[in-house]
Amino acid sequence: MGEKREIEIWIDRTKLVVELNDTKTADQLFAFLPLRGDGDLWGDEIYLDVGVELPEENPKADVEVGDVAYWRPGTALCLFFGPTPASTSDKPRAASPVTVVGRLVGDPRWLKTLKDLRGIEVRRGGAS
Repeated sequence: MGEKREIEIWIDRTKLVVELNDTKTADQLFAFLPLRGDGDLWGDEIYLDVGVELPEENPKADVEVGDVAYWRPGTALCLFFGPTPASTSDKPRAASPVTVVGRLVGDPRWLKTLKDLRGIEVRRGGAS
């Protein structure tokens, strides 16, 4: 693909930037944008149902802090910023295997400070 694609995730008037990877799942997610939904917390993971069924690609349960993934059973976009209830260390572990579609730009640990996870918007980078 060559050029980097970014998406913006707006939570509680705060913009997160995600660099997408070169997977078919990331391509399809990008094609469906913009999306909107209410988020939930599961340990140090924010997830939101994006209402779009996407393919699984090299799914794995063990992910890294800063990974953004698609969880097919819940048609959810997941933002990992620390351990989850499934973790056995300080690293995140998904409830079941996810497809990593990108990475958050910057240190994601500040996500612990977000309070209002309603009305999360996911859109193509550069949109105003």
